[in-house]
Amino acid sequence: MNWTSVQTTLQLAGVTSMILLLIGVPIAYWLTFSQRRWKFLVESAVALPLVLPPTVLGYYVLVWLGPHSWVGQAIEQTIGHRLPFTFEGLVVASCLYSLPFAVQPLAAGFAAVHPRLIEASWTLGISKFMTFFRVILPQSGPNVLTAVVLSFAHTVGEFGVVLMVGGNIEGVTRTISIEIYDEVQTLNFDAAGHTAIILLLFSFAVLSLVYAVNRNSRPVWPEILGEKKEGRHGG
Repeated sequence: MNWTSVQTTLQLAGVTSMILLLIGVPIAYWLTFSQRRWKFLVESAVALPLVLPPTVLGYYVLVWLGPHSWVGQAIEQTIGHRLPFTFEGLVVASCLYSLPFAVQPLAAGFAAVHPRLIEASWTLGISKFMTFFRVILPQSGPNVLTAVVLSFAHTVGEFGVVLMVGGNIEGVTRTISIEIYDEVQTLNFDAAGHTAIILLLFSFAVLSLVYAVNRNSRPVWPEILGEKKEGRHGG
């Protein structure tokens, strides 16, 4: 196994999952609580990478970050170099490609918080901003973990987007999936098989962790509120 590719992959997945957590939380919050009629357009845009072929997404990101785009030109003038075929460019592409894997679990967790808890916080004079950090986010802990784990694992398994935007540069953009592709192209099936089985076991472990966390998490507050409601009717 090429450990340089492993290091690049883990670094890319770590940076991407952290960025997605930072940008995914406000997006998920807005999608959950916004009353805008056109919200479905934003939801569709966020979920688009789920159905869009990775090569198509990679092509548009490549054009968008390229020298013939005003965005690419502005970035080049700001940071001094182009983003295509660099690690930074891979991070941008990976964030776009894995965005729904972070936003959707977060939105599901925010939506599952009992409305009475949020309303009670507001009636106590706590702002919406602090209510989010004191009530909504703590109640959505398992979903936050799921978002981080899924976005990390999804980035580890990227291929089409990585190849389109980053190419195959040793120590810079060559990830584990690209390494497997190279081994197959050179007919080195033993090495490809060893790397592939590691990715298979990693993916299985990630899904097992996600299902275990969601299985063991219990919505304590809704149950307590339900019991109080039944007690009042009974009294």
